[in-house]
Amino acid sequence: MEKRKMLKAGMMGAVMTLLATPAFARTIELKEAGPALWVFVAIGALVVLLQMVPAAILFFSFIGTTVSMVLKKEKRAAEEVMVPAPEPVVVKR
Repeated sequence: MEKRKMLKAGMMGAVMTLLATPAFARTIELKEAGPALWVFVAIGALVVLLQMVPAAILFFSFIGTTVSMVLKKEKRAAEEVMVPAPEPVVVKR
């Protein structure tokens, strides 16, 4: 019984793969496309372009951060100014 189900699933997968090949695909004729398709394409292009704005901001921010980290000169411990710690105060009770 389980072998039959596996064979059935395999056959269905093979048929779906065969039907998904370009040989069985219908060609798209843009002459028959209505205005709804062009509105859909225009809105889709607009959405993709709007997503490019924050992507560009993040990309150039990453590049700027990386370049500044690489070119930044490392401070040496001897050159750093050590701030003296406050001295303990005696509290009388």
